[in-house]
Formats: sequence, C-alpha cells, structure tokens
Amino acid sequence: MRLFAASLATETNTFAPIPTDRRAFVSAFYARPGEHPPWPTLCSAPMIAARELAAAEGLTLIEGTATWAEPAGLVGRAAYESLRDEILDQLRAALPVDIVLLGLHGAMVAEGYDDCEGDLLARVRAIAGPGCTIGAELDLHAHLTETMVRAADLIVSFKEFPHTDFLARARDLARLCLARARGAIRPAPALFDMRAIGGFMTSREPGRSFVDRLLAMEGRDGILSISVNHGFQAADVYDVGSKVLVYADGDADAAARLAEQLGREILSWGRAGVPPHPKPTEAIAEALAIPGGPVVLADRWDNPGGGVAGDSTVLAEALLARPEIPAALGALWDPVAASFCIAAGAGATLPLRFGGKATPSSGRPVDATVTVRAVTEDLRIPFEQSVVSLGPSAAVSIGALDVVLSSTRAQTFNPAVFTELGIDLAAKKIVVVKSSNHFHAAFAPIAAGVIYVDCGGPYPPDTARIPYTKVRRPIWPLDPHPFAAVG
Repeated sequence: MRLFAASLATETNTFAPIPTDRRAFVSAFYARPGEHPPWPTLCSAPMIAARELAAAEGLTLIEGTATWAEPAGLVGRAAYESLRDEILDQLRAALPVDIVLLGLHGAMVAEGYDDCEGDLLARVRAIAGPGCTIGAELDLHAHLTETMVRAADLIVSFKEFPHTDFLARARDLARLCLARARGAIRPAPALFDMRAIGGFMTSREPGRSFVDRLLAMEGRDGILSISVNHGFQAADVYDVGSKVLVYADGDADAAARLAEQLGREILSWGRAGVPPHPKPTEAIAEALAIPGGPVVLADRWDNPGGGVAGDSTVLAEALLARPEIPAALGALWDPVAASFCIAAGAGATLPLRFGGKATPSSGRPVDATVTVRAVTEDLRIPFEQSVVSLGPSAAVSIGALDVVLSSTRAQTFNPAVFTELGIDLAAKKIVVVKSSNHFHAAFAPIAAGVIYVDCGGPYPPDTARIPYTKVRRPIWPLDPHPFAAVG
C-alpha cells in the first residue's frame, strides 16, 4: 500500500494589513520532500503520523512538501498557486497511491481563493482518483466547507483550544484512513452548520467536560470521529462560522443526528464558553487583588496567531504607569528595536523606541531609556511537541518592567520566551503574554491566576461589529439566531 503525505497551511486574517507571500512560508517553515524534522509543527503533524503508520504497517511512504506561514493577511495568488502546484506535481509523480494524508489549516484565504483547502482537496481528488482514501487534519479554527467534506474521505480537526492535541488527532486521522483503505470502515459524514460565529476554550468549563465527552464517544456505537470547528471570525468569507462534523460507520443518519445534537448543545451555552475580558487598568487591578504571582494577563487581541502584528503597546503603557509593579511583557514584535539591542549588547543602556507600528489600534510607540538584559540570535521555545523560533531577540528593562522584543511574529507559547533571556517570572507580579489561549497549557502551572484582557485590537474583538461583506446570512451575533435562543 502506498501513502502520500504533505502539508500546506496558514491562517488568514483578511482584515490584517500584513501580506503573505511565498517568502512568508519559506521563512517560517518550509521542508522539501524528506526534509521534515522528526517532530511535528502545528499543521504538519500528519507527516509524523504518516511516518509512524508506514513503519508500523509496512507501507510505502512518499513525502511531499510541508510548509507553514505565520498567520497574517491575504495570501498572494502566486504564492498559493505555486505551493499548491508543487504538492500536486509531487502527488502526480507518486501515483498510484492508496492514501493521501494532508496537514492543512482550514482558514487559508488567497487572492482569488476564499477556500484554499477546498480547492487543494478537490484537485487532489481529481489526481488521486475515486479509489484513493484522502484524509486531512484541520485546525479547529477552520472554515469547514462542503467542498472540503465532499473532496475528502475523512477530516479530523483539533479538539483542544489551546491546541495541545495536534499530533494525537493526526494519529487518529492516519488510523482511520488506513482502516478505510483496507475496507474495515465506511465513513459517512454529516456537517451541521450552527449558524453562529463564536467558540469556546477547552481550558475551562463548559468546554473542558464537553471535549472529554467527545473523546469518549469516538469508537463507540459506530461513531468514528467528531470534529467541532469553531471557525475563524477574522475572515470575510462565505463559510465563516462554527460547525460540527461527525463521521459514523456506514450510517449518515446517525452522524447527522449526533452532529445536530452537539451543535445545539454548544449554542445553548451562549457566551459561557468565553471568559470576561476587562480593560487594561481593570485587569491590572484584578491581578493585584490575586494573592501571589505571577498573574498572567493575556493580550488576546494582539495575538500573532490571529494574523496581527503582536506589537501593541497598550498593556506596556498601562504597566509603565504603575512603575511599582514588577512585571514582564512579551514577546512584542519589533525586529528593528531587537536589532538595535543586539547591536548594543547585553548590559548596554540606550534610548529606544519600540512597538506601536502596525495599526492605529496597536497603540503609540514607547520611547524610553532601556537597559539590555540579554540578547540571542535565535530565541527558540517549545510548543507541545514542536519548536518555534522567534528569531533574533532581546530582553530590555525599564524600571521594574522587562520586555522581550522579537524579530519573528509568534505567540508566547511558553515561559521560555522570558526564562531563556534570564527573566525570573517568580519575581514578577504580572506577566503579559501575546496569545489568545495557546499559552495556557505551559503557563497555568506557574500562574497564580489568568486574566484575558481586551486592549481593543488590532484583531477584531467584537464579532457583531466586524464589517463582513461575504458571510452567509443570517448568522449570530450579526443577526438573531435562526433556530436557537443564543445570548
């Protein structure tokens, strides 16, 4: 049996001012056939699962390109088409194949292509033929489209937010695809569109218990796989919104009943799946009221994982107004400021302007005299089974506030963002992270508390006010919900 695996992924914020070209993929992560490292990246875990499956089952594995661009704005047409066609040519050269495993995201949007993954999967189907088993892993923040579901035999999305399970779900996908290719199962899909834009965190209730139940359902009573796709609200596309995809073994009606049941249950929560988001001064006051430290403040709407710059200074200014509070903030994207600090060297004192460059909602640049605490030519941090580079980086001090400046946009996945540059988080009352929720798994064990902060952007924080032009209506919260009481 012959198995082909490849990966092409990014998450597109169509409202972000940062264009995505081919260089964005190559500089972030680009592995030619056979060059993928022995660990997974967020959206390339099927490459690792394919290697494991081939070794365990004696399959012939042909690897294609695997590449990822840090979330940003619209992907250029030439960039998408060149990477897509590179993988398609590799698939043609590998024919015949029995299984195709693809690591995708599900929310890539390119010039002329609002559904890149649907386009890619349809072309893969046309090349591989109707007898080939095609499987794809998606981020749960995907726009799960009918085109994707029709073209693939199996789609498995992450269940966890934060994304702690991308390798586990890739292994699920590989196992199910092999079973289908051998005729042991007949996956019948059902897609339930919740007609809502929203999501929930699995690091808190009710999401935590809900996902535990989903995991327990799989493999029982003919249910093969359950994926809850929250969608990605910062994209103006027709298919934006939350959906449930269920595969049952040979029973589409059973899949449809369960998909609708689970979708309506999520809708019944209303906004209970997301915590309150105080403004900066309120969040700092709440943090000071929590005994011990550090208290983590998540700058959710300046999260590079949502396609924005990660250079907002709003919380930095709020902390500088409270110079008595020992605090740390990072990683703030400013390659120019980072390069100045690296040139000056550890121990140097210099006037520095940093942050506040990408959009008006990024705040004003900070002008301060800083002391360079530490520098590195490559700040590498763990993220679950993967490793993420923030590029040349520096830690600077302004009184009691330490700030990590990075050259590469990436979320603050791990305390190593700070500790690798000598910042003692145990000595801090407040630690600000540029992340939506992916920080939680690594920071929660050391945090006295976690507070999600609304700094006003640049990511569009208020769904009801996002200027969509393409989304299918009606959809909540833009409209009254068409079939459920949601609030």
